Amino acid sequence: MAALPILDKTGQQVGTYDFDPAELAGEVNKQLLHDAVVMYEANRRVGTVRTKSRGEVAGSTKKIFKQKGTGRARMGTKRTGIRRGGGNIHAKRPIDWSYRLTKKALALATRMALRSKFDDNQVIVLDDMQFAQPKTKEMVSLLKAVGVGETSCLVATAKIEPTVYKSGRNIPTLKVLPVSDLYTYVLLQQRQLILTKGALDALREKHSKKAEA
Repeated sequence: MAALPILDKTGQQVGTYDFDPAELAGEVNKQLLHDAVVMYEANRRVGTVRTKSRGEVAGSTKKIFKQKGTGRARMGTKRTGIRRGGGNIHAKRPIDWSYRLTKKALALATRMALRSKFDDNQVIVLDDMQFAQPKTKEMVSLLKAVGVGETSCLVATAKIEPTVYKSGRNIPTLKVLPVSDLYTYVLLQQRQLILTKGALDALREKHSKKAEA
């Protein structure tokens, strides 16, 4: 059990939060995390590459010159793949690179990614994160106050918070997601994780029972 410091918007500690990362996952399996990241990367591939075969390029099918009697090597049509302007011998076709791990494996990978953040001291817990109206300047000030101004960061809220999202959407190194939308790839992509106290409560409620199962 670890006592996580709870900070306010100015970066001052206002309390502690008792939390054991083992509630999320018993251990961190790097191979499973690797498999999940590779899956998400593969699913991002468009795979729309296409080139023309010799049957698809323009040109006559007649031999360029007769095969015998010229003393030259035999030559086929102008569409052949060994001539400039001809078709590709092994033409490329669209490929679907996507695949999917099982739901159970992905859920476990997400819990392991979350635990790895706690194990590596890359989690900041905030007492609250509310904005009267969307203000990027206020979000930048908050990030600087908690010490992650220059670091890629993921902010997780207990539920969808439109003002928090709009305050952070113009910051290139910042992502804002509700706890329900967290997944392995986005957790590992961002170096720092900021959780509100309510988000951590929701996180424990969501994942603790699954970890026990």
